[in-house]
Amino acid sequence: MAFVSIPTPLTRPTLLIVGCGDVGMRVARLLRGRWRLVVLTTDSGRVPALRAAGICPLLGDLDRPETLARLAYLADAVLHLAPPAATGATDVRTAKLLRALARGGRVQRIVYVSTSGVYGDCAGDRVDETRPLRPATERAQRRVDAEARLRWYGRAFGARVSLLRVPGIYAADRAGGHPRERLARATPVLAAGDDVYTNHIHADDLARTCVAALHRGLPQRAVNVSDDSEIKMGDYFDLAADLCRLPRPPRIARAEAEQHLSPMALSFMSESRRLVNTRLVRELRVRLRYPRVHDGLLAGLADSGSHDDAA
Repeated sequence: MAFVSIPTPLTRPTLLIVGCGDVGMRVARLLRGRWRLVVLTTDSGRVPALRAAGICPLLGDLDRPETLARLAYLADAVLHLAPPAATGATDVRTAKLLRALARGGRVQRIVYVSTSGVYGDCAGDRVDETRPLRPATERAQRRVDAEARLRWYGRAFGARVSLLRVPGIYAADRAGGHPRERLARATPVLAAGDDVYTNHIHADDLARTCVAALHRGLPQRAVNVSDDSEIKMGDYFDLAADLCRLPRPPRIARAEAEQHLSPMALSFMSESRRLVNTRLVRELRVRLRYPRVHDGLLAGLADSGSHDDAA
């Protein structure tokens, strides 16, 4: 598959990263030296750290379109990691970003990190990318809206757009990315009869997928970015507890969960699906470093120096 074209043999292509948090920084580390990296940030306090990492910071805000004028002719490719706003059924931030990019027409490739929540509840079925989208929350509806806008942009401006549908992201060195804190709080999970299938991807594998999509993604193509595990949510936390040598979380019925858990937590416990990752493996040719959650959780324990205690 062809790589993103480079203007001259001596000039590195420019990648604009929008929403450069944990995953964006992992991508930047993978691409440093091969691409010119520019990050759109709202936080002037991050400028020194970004420069120290070999990244060119650009101050701008997707909620303030007047700050986005410089994006028009800036980049050959865009990695769009910014979340939508917290309310509404449309993603006005993506709309403003695309409007700014359209003024220049330079961008040849866009990789967008979406969510597997666009499928809604699938009653535990195996789900590939041809599954009709039935978002059950406004949060997921905003992602469906963003995907539609990006596909339109790709067709209208000749850019190749990859839509990466991502489930739960985890890593020991990611804030909130390991279940230890939840286990320490003894947050309950659903009883086996009410439990739901959940999907996961290690943050390093997601970053590697973003790079693969920049190079090999097909035009206007959605890809499920999930590992090979087929595991229910309660079993995932039981596995993590056993590896960490912590007590397993209490199991409660769904009716009881509705009385004790937050609406956000309940929303994740109301959708069950098993993502099929064939396009990830065959089209993007990603070889997962952590093909099962067991592998990633165990590696996290080793990285934190607690592997001996958990062995």
